[in-house]
Amino acid sequence: MDLTIAADDPTADDVRAVLARHLAFAQEVTPPEGVFALDVEGLVDPDVTFFSARLDGQVLGVGALKRLADDHAELKSLHTLAAARGRGVGRALVDHILAVATARRFRRVSLETGTMAAFAPARGLYTRAGFRPCERFGEYVDSPTSACMTIELPPPAR
Repeated sequence: MDLTIAADDPTADDVRAVLARHLAFAQEVTPPEGVFALDVEGLVDPDVTFFSARLDGQVLGVGALKRLADDHAELKSLHTLAAARGRGVGRALVDHILAVATARRFRRVSLETGTMAAFAPARGLYTRAGFRPCERFGEYVDSPTSACMTIELPPPAR
């Protein structure tokens, strides 16, 4: 699979369609107070770099890196289209975003995901990528539907 992952425009029509599916999924399986997925307006924030994974020009997945502090960033809005799941798109996005975070000299990347069964594949992906459970950070409050994870990054290669 010749997947291309690059910074992209979250306001592009094909990207908006994927983000709408992402938000619909989050809202379908999570109580309203536990949905922390960013909408398009949240993804155009200057502290956010948005990425898409494309195959032959078609968007198969998206994800973002949000700067929280000089040494800490957050993985946001990771979503792979249902038809593309199980093909390594999510892992490729996570690996790419972590490489960008390392190059930008972040020391840690954290994320928030759901605790419900629908999020088990995502939690498995993050665990396989090296993320471990962590304390709440940023805007996240204690919630039975929310799990936080983090990964310490190596220093960038010289």
